[in-house]
Amino acid sequence: MSGHPKERIRNVPPPPGGGKGAHAYTRFIPREELSGFAAWKPGSLGGEEEAAAAAAAAEPPKSAEELQAEALRAARQGGYHDGYRDGLAALDSFKQSFAQQATAQMGALMQSYAGQMDALQQQMASALADAAVSLARQVVRGELAANPQQVAAVAQEAIEALLLSARHVTVRVHPDDQPLVAQGAAEILEARGARLVADAAVTRGGCVVESDIGIIDASIESRWRRAAAALGSQSPWNEESGA
Repeated sequence: MSGHPKERIRNVPPPPGGGKGAHAYTRFIPREELSGFAAWKPGSLGGEEEAAAAAAAAEPPKSAEELQAEALRAARQGGYHDGYRDGLAALDSFKQSFAQQATAQMGALMQSYAGQMDALQQQMASALADAAVSLARQVVRGELAANPQQVAAVAQEAIEALLLSARHVTVRVHPDDQPLVAQGAAEILEARGARLVADAAVTRGGCVVESDIGIIDASIESRWRRAAAALGSQSPWNEESGA
């Protein structure tokens, strides 16, 4: 047979008997009409891998614009991942910094609050002591006015506090308290040979005992200072009018 390969078509007469599966002709495909082919290997009936490789080999080369677009997409994707990673790192750093600042501020606030509470407690304690002292002052004054004869017991305790060796004992009291002391403490005054003297400088309710070995201050002011100090106050007896 002769002729161009594309024209090599041989007519085959139908088989005898005219079977249904018979073909009118058989055409051989020339090599020039094949776009791609691969050798068949035993055991690979499907040929998917070979077909994929053949298809990839048959794909036309990509243009510069396509390569540039793919590079740009890859760069964007990489930049997105890098930015996301850096953002998470920055967020963690911010959380740590914020926690440290919040802890420091909370500590300073609690310390300031503790200092303010201490100052407030001190103020409250001082105010309470002043209130107690003021109330006690009123009670003592009321008691002295109601029972002025108590000054005799005060004078007797002051004289008994002196040593037995003391001489030249003098008891100074307010002029209004002198008859009360002379009557209520007459026995001890006589036993110690003490002299009772009226002194307007001595506040009612108190006395001052003098001797050759010392002085015992049993004035109302001195006794009041000791009582107020025990309550945590320095309020004097004559702070209010009417002393």
